[in-house]
Amino acid sequence: MDLQKMSIIGLVEKVIFNKETQLNARIDTGATMSSIDIKLAHELGFKKKVRQIKVRNAHGRSVRDIVLIQLNISGILIKEEFSLADRSHMRYQVLIGQNILNKGFFLINPKLKN
Repeated sequence: MDLQKMSIIGLVEKVIFNKETQLNARIDTGATMSSIDIKLAHELGFKKKVRQIKVRNAHGRSVRDIVLIQLNISGILIKEEFSLADRSHMRYQVLIGQNILNKGFFLINPKLKN
């Protein structure tokens, strides 16, 4: 892995959907899969379900739809699966998890502020 080619990101990072919609996303190394608010995903046109998964979290177990989304994070264009969830009560509508972070493009600096 070439460290010079990696982007340094913070715990909150700007992401761009559809080349124009920019939002702050929470970087979560403990989350296996990235997640997006279901209402936001539909507003952005990400409606086509590719599969469903069973999810376990602090609130119990549930089944979530998975959609394929292309986004730009730190200048890197990535197409990856996101689980749809009601994130309306959370500070960030988008959560970036290990399925994106494990691609090897990023180093996380918790002190970095965007």
